[in-house]
Amino acid sequence: MRHLLCLLLLIPCLASAQSKGSRTCRVLFLGAPDGAPEKLQLFDGSASQEVELPRMNLSPVYKLPAGPLVIRMLTTAPAKPEAVSPDAPKAAIPEAMAEFYLLVSNDPANKIAPVKLQIIDADPAKFKKGQMMWFNLTPNSVGGQVGTENLAMAANSKTILNAPAAKNGDYNVNLSFRTPGDERLNPLCETKWQYDAGTRTVLFVISQEGVRIPRVLGFPDYREPEETNAKP
Repeated sequence: MRHLLCLLLLIPCLASAQSKGSRTCRVLFLGAPDGAPEKLQLFDGSASQEVELPRMNLSPVYKLPAGPLVIRMLTTAPAKPEAVSPDAPKAAIPEAMAEFYLLVSNDPANKIAPVKLQIIDADPAKFKKGQMMWFNLTPNSVGGQVGTENLAMAANSKTILNAPAAKNGDYNVNLSFRTPGDERLNPLCETKWQYDAGTRTVLFVISQEGVRIPRVLGFPDYREPEETNAKP
């Protein structure tokens, strides 16, 4: 999780960016240790807002202005933009990116805000309702059956899987993994998941400290029509 990043900043006297803007994001603090912050301030260069840093679900949808941005994360709001430290965690948002996930990871070395930031593009034209965005953050290869779809992921890779079922309801999941240098298949999970055609899902395969078997974490992203930037 150390290689993941994310960032935000804030200004208390300015109106909340959640009430205006044409770009959206949701936040996730993956692998947050005990004592890590549960909320921080997100600053977009002209306005700020407090954002939640959930561990086991995606945050509410936050709105940000259009155009190229550099966002920053702080523990408290600065009195003015010029007061923001250049060492604060930050991330650049390209002008064309209208929807993204802000992935936060722990960084106790940063004295401004103890986090790192990573931007994940969530363009609804590329990541559609019903699809699954997978991240394998382990040194193992991972694969198997996800409903009607076949999953095959190399170590430290990303893929988007099409809808695993033709209609809403339960579907079978049977996944295995291979450790580096060993061709034997090891069981990862065999279960049933639920499909919702109106929901996108972001999934991470992560290593567990002191445990040989990786863990699969899934985060559904359902949005009301006013919370998405998808074009009709």
